[in-house]
Amino acid sequence: MMLKSRFEVTRRDFGKASLAASADLLSRSAAALSQDSQSQPARPRAKNVVLTHGAFADGSSWSKVIPLLEAKGLDVTAVQNPLTSLAEDVATTKRLLAQQDGPTILVGHSYAGFVITEAGNAPNVVGLVYVSSYGPDEGESHDDLVKRFSAPSGVSAIKLDENGFLWIDRDRFHEAFVHDVHPSYARILAAVQKPASKKGCFGVPVNAPAWKSRRSWFLISTNDRLINPDLQHFMAKRMGAVVKTVPSSHASLISHHAQAAEVILEAAASPLALQQ
Repeated sequence: MMLKSRFEVTRRDFGKASLAASADLLSRSAAALSQDSQSQPARPRAKNVVLTHGAFADGSSWSKVIPLLEAKGLDVTAVQNPLTSLAEDVATTKRLLAQQDGPTILVGHSYAGFVITEAGNAPNVVGLVYVSSYGPDEGESHDDLVKRFSAPSGVSAIKLDENGFLWIDRDRFHEAFVHDVHPSYARILAAVQKPASKKGCFGVPVNAPAWKSRRSWFLISTNDRLINPDLQHFMAKRMGAVVKTVPSSHASLISHHAQAAEVILEAAASPLALQQ
């Protein structure tokens, strides 16, 4: 009886020791996996990025952001919108979205916030990024939104021509659009600026805001002289966006291109889940 009792005790002790060793091994394995995941940079979950420009600019306004995104393995396309009407800009953007193979992040600067809010309903769009931009709700036009807060100083530099298109006075382009870059570069941007139809682009309301069904990010320019920063905060909060701020002019995609790229990369690396 004594031998049997000792044998049973030894067997129990061995079982406990085995369980403890297994638990320790699992714990170490989990820690190693966690350490490996922390040491490795997050892989983009969306492979494509489509960039849309705003008024007074074209696709080349993203030229400093594009190489930063491509360096991380993303396929990047910049839209060349006509700026003749919101409907035509949305249609142009949707054509490029249709060419993307797989999940896509759609990005808009300035007026293009209206474009991506409509075009972002495309089935392959999994996230929206607003850069110094507008985030309209259903039934809102540009002209509606800007009445919510006082107009910043740069707005007075915008002029309407005899054909109904808006331009920024070239002598004030640096001051109004991108006061935080060298004046010589601002003169180039002023020379190549692309006008926008006041009636077709700024006077048309949005129908179905994509941010209500997609995750969104918003990079707010706190020194913006064309879109009131308070308005940007209001729109970002309303849409439930992930908010980032940068002490930038309206053209943060140029003067703070690294920060703009970081927000886009964050969106691309996030879980591919539409809002439920």
